[in-house]
This record gives sequence, structure tokens and C-alpha cells, in this order.
Amino acid sequence: MTADKRLTPREQDFAAWYNEVVLRAELADYSPVRGSMVIRPWGFGIWERMQAALDQMFKDTGHENAYFPLLIPQSFIEKEAEHIEGFKPELAVVTHAGGRDLEEPLVIRPTSETIIYSMYAKWVQSYRDLPILLNQWANVMRWELRTRLFLRTAEFLWQEGHTAHATADEAQEETLRILGVYRDFMEQWVAMPVVTGLKTDSERFAGAVRTYSLEALMQDNRALQAGTSHFLGQNFSRQFDLKFQSVEGREEYAWNTSWGVSTRMVGGLVMTHGDDDGIVVPPRLAPTQVVVVPIVKGGDARAEAIHRKAEELRAILADQGVRAKVDRRSHLSPGAKFYEWERKGVPFRMELGPRDLDKEQVVLVRRIPLEDGRKKEFLSQPHAVATLPDRLESLQRDLFRRATVRREENSYRGVSEWDEMTEILETRGGFVYTGWSGDPTVEERAKDEMKATIRAIPSEEFRSTPAPTTCIGGGRASKMEVVWARAY
Repeated sequence: MTADKRLTPREQDFAAWYNEVVLRAELADYSPVRGSMVIRPWGFGIWERMQAALDQMFKDTGHENAYFPLLIPQSFIEKEAEHIEGFKPELAVVTHAGGRDLEEPLVIRPTSETIIYSMYAKWVQSYRDLPILLNQWANVMRWELRTRLFLRTAEFLWQEGHTAHATADEAQEETLRILGVYRDFMEQWVAMPVVTGLKTDSERFAGAVRTYSLEALMQDNRALQAGTSHFLGQNFSRQFDLKFQSVEGREEYAWNTSWGVSTRMVGGLVMTHGDDDGIVVPPRLAPTQVVVVPIVKGGDARAEAIHRKAEELRAILADQGVRAKVDRRSHLSPGAKFYEWERKGVPFRMELGPRDLDKEQVVLVRRIPLEDGRKKEFLSQPHAVATLPDRLESLQRDLFRRATVRREENSYRGVSEWDEMTEILETRGGFVYTGWSGDPTVEERAKDEMKATIRAIPSEEFRSTPAPTTCIGGGRASKMEVVWARAY
């Protein structure tokens, strides 16, 4: 694609815009393997920042990292009936290795509950061995038929936490603690507001007793399940004989949780903050927060002085904890550099030319406009450098505020008529809050008629006041409030 070719506008074709921006911002590319992607350095840099933040949050809540094998005996997967039923269509299986057929097929990891709890069973004898609070950073494979970069690929990167506890209350507390960790991360780092809540039985994780999720609303008003935390009860412990001797001397099964987020969050970032010029990376996740672009012409006698000043500014920014770089590439024009960094969503661009050198100023360009509509400011060099840490935090807060306002403008509460919900979801999209009797046939009808699902039974904080009294399916009393949407 040529450098001057504009992206397809979001309003015209959001799916086309998304694919173009992921490719042209150099986040990822298609690989030779069907359904798999290559994550390029800019995209992986964002993922690394996500990893680092989450990893510290896990460690701050008492979790440790470990690693478990990629290959899992097929018999392990088949032990938990609901688990195998849920994952069977997506399994990739190794049947031949080392020049011969395997005695038992090995499943390429779709998730690790089975192999992890089989190991926990070896390590746990007494209540003194509990809790076990482990996390692993890994790749998984789920043989998806329809794929889209970051959002749904056959292979993707993620973290998966798996814990074992002596009581159901401890495991439930852990499940909700991680839900809170994820919400803090998504709001404070990704600047992506989420609705938390409980999944219905038809939407919960295969093998879980309860699944809690975090649901974000993208700019096309479709929901994205950004993360999940599962209370597994004793389902896997019973299958893998994960027992312990209690304080009272009784033999009991442990209580388990599992939880995970993936590289899907990079896609969520794109669809939450991107615009028709490219992606917008929240400053806390940006591999480069400020790019300094020297503006020089070939043969310019002052080029060396401009480059020297640019490096000086970068070094001062680095001393303040700002991730900055100087774009010294001589084969690209300043305009081409501006275009590239806009596409990649770098939070701030600092331009430095001969006149700026004379005036001891820089041109500072914010990736999205200020409240008054300005993107460019002409600032003294000391002022620009000194205020950039605060400007980055201001942009981080601004992105979250804008996304929250957009979500609330596209959330519809008090909807009580089926036809009204249908009209909203088929013409505008968004989150629709209604009452529900708990009848699964209402869910099935919504899937069939409007391709919508219950995203969550919202946590108390997100519930409507007053609560709905009638079921959206008609006639019956509402037992709970639910949030509907079309989703990725």
C-alpha cells in the first residue's frame, strides 16, 4: 500500500478499517499457517507492556509464575466430560511423531486445567500445601474456522492462572479478586472501561461452576469479552484426584479457579481507541511514548546540530522515565515519518527544525486533539520536556474518559419490549439492559433472531436503579437484570 493511501473510514466499513490498521500500523501480519499470525515488533511491544503490568499485579496478590507442557495426553482432556464437549471442535491433535504413530494422541494445549491439576495432585497432601497460586505465560491453540488478527486466531498468546484452595469460600474470593485485578488493568492501563458480571450457564466456561467476565464495548458497538475468571468448584479435583487432608483429619477435594486474558486485548485496544488515521496507543502501553523527528534537508549545514539537540531532548526525557526515540532515518521525508507514527499511535510527536533550533522551541503534536481541538503546540524546549510526563498521564485519562462516555451513550437501560431491543441491536448496537426470567429459551431466541447474547449478569455496581421487573421475553417476572449485545 502506498504511504498516501487513507484507511477505510470506520463508519464505512469497521471490519475493513480494523484489518487495514492492524497491518499498516505493523502490529501483526498473516503467517503461512492458516489462522495464525505473526506479531510484529510494535504489536509485541504493546503486548510486552501488558505482560509486565499484569505480571506485577499477579505477584502483588501472591501469585508465582510456572510453566507446564504444550502437549497434553488426550485422555486428560477427556476426563472432564463438559470440558471435552466444549473444546472438542477446536482441538489440534498430534498422532504421529519420531517416525511412528503415538501410543496415545497428544493434544496441543487449548487450555491447561487438566495437566496442571494432575500435577497439583502430586504436590498436595495436606491443607498445609494449600493454597497453590500459579500463573503461566504461554501460547495455546484452538482450531478456529473463522479468524481475525488478534481477535480470534488458531494460535494466540495469553496468561492462564490456576489455583487450588482448601475451601469453596477461599476459591470464590480468589475468583473475584482476579476479576478486580483484570478490571484495574483494563481501566488503568488499556484505558478501556468494562462491565463485570456473571455469565449465564450457556455462556460459562466448559467445566466451570461459575464464570465471571469483563465486557468492553467497541466503537462499532459490538461487545468484546476481554477476560474471564472461573470458579471451577471441585470438578477437576475429582477427575485428577487432587485431595488433601484437612485440619480435622478428613480427606477432601481441593477447590480450584482458573482465569486468563490474551493478545485479544491488543485488538480491543485498537477498536476502543483507534481513529481514521490509525491506532491510538494509551501512553502506559506505548513502546515509544514520544518520537522526536528532526526536520533536516539533504546537505543542510545545521543537520548535525539539529540531530544533536534531538538526542539531547531524548536523553532528558529518558531521565524522566519517558520512553522516547529519535527518528533519524534519512531515506524518509518528515511527512512520511509523521504518517507512520500517526498510524502506529505514538502518543506524542516532537518536531525539531532549523527555526525551532533558533527559537529554542519544539512543535509538540498530541496524537488526539486537546479539548479545544488543537493537536499542535509551539513550546519552549525546557517547558515541553518538563511537562511531558504530566501530558502523557493526561492523555491516558482522556482516552479512558472518552471511551467511558462513548459506552454510556450507547448503553440502553429500562428496555422492556422485545421489538425495542431488536431495533436497538439491529440498527445502533450497544449494551441493552433488560430483565430476564432465567429461561434459556429467551437466550436462544435472541441468538436466532438478532445474533445477540447475554454478555453478563452485571455486578452490583453496574445494575440499573430501579431494577427491571419483567422479563424481556414477555409476561413473566424478572429474576435478574442482564446485559445483551452482539459480540466478537
